[in-house]
Amino acid sequence: MTVQSQVGPPRPGGDTDAARPADERLAQTGLLRSLLIRPELGAVIGALVIFAFFATQSPVFRSPAGVANWLDPASTLGIMAVAVALLMIGGEFDLSAGVLTGTAGLTIGMLVRAGLDIWSAMAVALLLALAVGLLNGVLTVRTGLPSFIITLGSFLMLQGLNLGVTKLVTNTVLVEGIGQARGFALAKTVFASTVTIAGTPFRVTILWWLGLTALATYVLLRTPFGNWIFAVGGDARAARAVGVPAARTKVLLFMTTATAAWLVGTMAALRLTSVQANQGIGEELIYIVAAVIGGCLLTGGYGSAVGASLGALIFGMTAQGIVYLGWDADWFKFFLGAMLLLAVLTNRLVRRYAERSRT
Repeated sequence: MTVQSQVGPPRPGGDTDAARPADERLAQTGLLRSLLIRPELGAVIGALVIFAFFATQSPVFRSPAGVANWLDPASTLGIMAVAVALLMIGGEFDLSAGVLTGTAGLTIGMLVRAGLDIWSAMAVALLLALAVGLLNGVLTVRTGLPSFIITLGSFLMLQGLNLGVTKLVTNTVLVEGIGQARGFALAKTVFASTVTIAGTPFRVTILWWLGLTALATYVLLRTPFGNWIFAVGGDARAARAVGVPAARTKVLLFMTTATAAWLVGTMAALRLTSVQANQGIGEELIYIVAAVIGGCLLTGGYGSAVGASLGALIFGMTAQGIVYLGWDADWFKFFLGAMLLLAVLTNRLVRRYAERSRT
């Protein structure tokens, strides 16, 4: 039995063998081999093991209300993890993604205080986020400096701006009053409401998360832009040599991450109707951890959106499961570190197997 393997970048140099498909990700391979080289395989196994463990230990965890509780934090983390995964597959990092969620929320709050309706404030915040993403991308491709350094600088500047401007405007570190903005009710319905399923309320952010994961997966596996992402992450020079717009692809990926940060920041602002100046700081590392647990390589060129979402799901289940079992929450950080190391080692082995399977 054969299935289509859809893992890894196309080889920029091509292949003269007419029997080989034009896109290497569509090469015919055996079912077992196809499963073993999937980047999200480790995350699937990890998610099943963690769910089984907590579900057997806590009846609340496996109840509809419990499921809604651990899907809630997983959803917003998953939205960001998917965007960060695309960027990592493209060979870059964004350390400003976390603080940018706070910047988006603070911008909305301050513009509402200034008299704008919620939709106009959200539009301005989106433009600001896109500008940050554009700046990060352009500086990275034009200077040749590591994106780690470029976005670390953005992170520090945004952190300072968030705190300094918030104190200047409000004399505190908190922006409030978002709930009084014109158009707030509709905006909250779209971005921060709940949907009742079988008598249990689930956050609408879960639907956003699932929809964006499906969209990112389609883009990666079924569009030319997805080919470009894998190509520039695997070997940017070779990709340029065969006509891939490497610089434009990387810039668009940075802007995609910024858009996701705006979306998550908007969801938090509408849900809480207030924003702290330090919101999102430190979350960027969690996004990267989720993407790596989901199968993304730190070297780029390999990974999947589904894997990143599963990494976020593991985060949500573990965070809430520890609470349900009454464990010390400090163990959660230990768990994340252990999962990161295990994921890196597993991804390395899977990648080596995938490379050997193509020879």
